[in-house]
Amino acid sequence: MRVDIGNALASEADPGIDRADLDDLDERVADAHDRIARGMADDDFGYASLNLPERVDAAKIEAAVEGFDPEAVLTVGIGGSALGAVTITEALAADSPVDHYALDNVDPAHVNRLLDDLPLGETVVHVVSRSGTTAETLANFLVVREAMDSEGIDWTDRTVVTTGESGPLRDLAESEGLPALDVPDGVPGRFSALSTVGLVPAAIMGVDLDALLAGGQAGADALTGSLYDCPAYAYGAVAYALDMRGASVNAMMPYAEGLESFAEWFAQLWAESLGKDGGGQTPARALGATDQHSQLQLYRAGPRDKLVTVVRPRERPDCQIPETDVADLEYLGGQDLGTLLDAEFEATEASLAAAERPSVRVEIDRLDAESVGRLLFDMEVACILAGELYGVETFTQPAVEWGKNAARGLLGGGQFEEADAVREKTELVVE
Repeated sequence: MRVDIGNALASEADPGIDRADLDDLDERVADAHDRIARGMADDDFGYASLNLPERVDAAKIEAAVEGFDPEAVLTVGIGGSALGAVTITEALAADSPVDHYALDNVDPAHVNRLLDDLPLGETVVHVVSRSGTTAETLANFLVVREAMDSEGIDWTDRTVVTTGESGPLRDLAESEGLPALDVPDGVPGRFSALSTVGLVPAAIMGVDLDALLAGGQAGADALTGSLYDCPAYAYGAVAYALDMRGASVNAMMPYAEGLESFAEWFAQLWAESLGKDGGGQTPARALGATDQHSQLQLYRAGPRDKLVTVVRPRERPDCQIPETDVADLEYLGGQDLGTLLDAEFEATEASLAAAERPSVRVEIDRLDAESVGRLLFDMEVACILAGELYGVETFTQPAVEWGKNAARGLLGGGQFEEADAVREKTELVVE
């Protein structure tokens, strides 16, 4: 991965960071790197995520799905249990004969539509929950199972489970003889893309898991004690520094359709990890060049509270634009769509720089397994570094747990004081 922070310097942007402050920040990065390295060596909770590329057994995942030849694979999970898988397959398996879908919400209209459209008899279901008790995941799985039963499909022949050592899903897998994989220990869901959690659909769809993991390992091998030598640290440190200077919004804007879900994955990673103690940078999602024609207006001319992160592959497939005799369009004829998209990318950077708005350029070699593995790993590292600099508990999510408890209590799943708070809500209704 290659990161260019030039447009985030104070000489170019407001807010921005000047060179002296960047040098001072680098000393803090060195200390944070030592903590991260110790956490990895000790396999501490959260830091263990960064050991996944070295430890995940791709052959074991591929063996668990061997023999499946479906038309579709359906991930049933929520948050990190689905977003990583969707991000990987969207980026790398667009040409696969197998389609990937995800049930990561419990909107009944959406669930009904998806099940009506799916060829259930030719679909493999991957259900993911560490505890095996996640309400949304288990509810959706029960609905999918019933839909298969109603069509005379033996769901046990078409289900793969990824879960913890114990719990209802583990018990189900054992009683029904389902292929079952282990959720990695010490790895929060949002950091689990490069594990059994995120790689099962990719394996079914023919993605090169070894190359994905090799990309992640390249990121691990690149970790050093300086932001000037490590792209992941450069990104995490500068994003943190700009937030401290007023850029409280981070707009992630990839210039590749295959990375649209990556922006959503990043939003969860950044928000859930860093939104603590009254602070944290708010992630926004955009897509270049589409949102150049909409959101860029705000980023360039609105409040000076945003960092724009533009991401692109440096190599793209060819798609030539035909020649035309329309005078105003002649300049496009004979060009390539990739050349046009790169021009749009560079125009966005230049537009922001001309308005003295900070941006960071992130580039990968191409949209292939190794580059995507490196991108995901490096963004996880950037997030962990930022958490160290903020001084927050990066790997916890107490606000998320509060909402889970409230919902479970409202559904009769136990006594939770959070549910009482929901019932006591103040109302001021206008009809």
